[in-house]
Amino acid sequence: MRGKFGRAGQEEVGPQVRRWVDQRWLLDNVIAANGIDWDQPRSRYFNAPCGPEANADFDLIRGKVKKFADIGPAFEEVARRREAKARAAMEDGHPVTARDNFFMAAILWGAAMWPYHSVTGPIVDLNDKKRGCYTKYAELADHKVEAVWIPFQDKKLPGWLHLPPGADKGRLPVVISLPGLDTFKEIFVSLTNDRWLSRGMAVLAVDGPGQAESRILGYTASVENFIEAGQAIVDWVTARPEIDPNRIGLFGNSFGSFTSTLIASNDPRISACAVNAVCHEPGFHTLLETSSPTYKKRMMYYAGYDKEDDFDVFAKSLTWEGHVEKMNRPYLCVAGEAEELSPLEHTERLLQAMPGPKRYVIYQESRHAVGNVPSANLGPNPPTMIADWMADRLSGKSMQNEMWYVRSNGTIDKEGI
Repeated sequence: MRGKFGRAGQEEVGPQVRRWVDQRWLLDNVIAANGIDWDQPRSRYFNAPCGPEANADFDLIRGKVKKFADIGPAFEEVARRREAKARAAMEDGHPVTARDNFFMAAILWGAAMWPYHSVTGPIVDLNDKKRGCYTKYAELADHKVEAVWIPFQDKKLPGWLHLPPGADKGRLPVVISLPGLDTFKEIFVSLTNDRWLSRGMAVLAVDGPGQAESRILGYTASVENFIEAGQAIVDWVTARPEIDPNRIGLFGNSFGSFTSTLIASNDPRISACAVNAVCHEPGFHTLLETSSPTYKKRMMYYAGYDKEDDFDVFAKSLTWEGHVEKMNRPYLCVAGEAEELSPLEHTERLLQAMPGPKRYVIYQESRHAVGNVPSANLGPNPPTMIADWMADRLSGKSMQNEMWYVRSNGTIDKEGI
């Protein structure tokens, strides 16, 4: 039965993961001790695109989450209040306030989907609420935001196309943005001062096969599906009259660092590829077997597997090997020195196998989610640095093959790679 503020008493269903069952008590104890960000700062990267007004929302959520089952209801409660604020602002004739609140509500509804791992009523309902609020935001936004449906296989991939304010002269460079395991397309374009739009680049934010909304629509994740979907996405982009087909960038975060690398390696129409928070270990053993059991449960859900033994066979197919050897476009790879989900030796092997121009940036002391350490605060801000690098590549500037090591005092050691 649905509680007043959430889905009270509802048992989580989905892929059956042995560690999830065996270690659930331990997971809940860790969350009780460390809060919702016990493994990754996900409340912070959900907060970031919303801006400072949403800080209190996320502080409230952090205070409410004492165990895994609290996560969905905590986000739902705050999302419901934000949506109510948006609708009240519309009734009062304040469209800017309504716009901002619809955006924040959409992000909160999307974040509330994270704990659910089966395409059933709860996650479908939450996705509908997220999509409804984001549609209202798009109608009120200060730039053009268009709902996108990209033909792929026998259905369509969901996306949002953003054009920078005042984009009415000539064809634009575009960045195709892919999310990770825990995220969704909407969070990668910020409510204000977006890093891509403010530099004159359009953004096509897409959920790839198995990711977020596309999983609800029946798609599942696999190497073959991502490569094929990437080609369909680029086909769609090149057909748009607003977009310059010779200036197509690709960005992937976390699990998206793997999928975007696959896509860029197999489609020469991609002009440049930037990845952040690496997931490059073939087979993903560290992520799936030695990290929080939530990762394996989520990856099984993305790939459409309920039985763990069957998934374990499938997981061996998740590799960039045999693909990156074809990658000859500029590639930026940003990682944390203390990366805990994908040992950096695999990223280094990938870069060695890649023949094209590349820059490898390592932030001292940072974990998987690059940031929140002195090197990222005093050195180049990671999102800003990535956006500047992409703008340079899409404007045709040349680059050197380099490795950057960003120290805790903000200085950068550079050497050839």
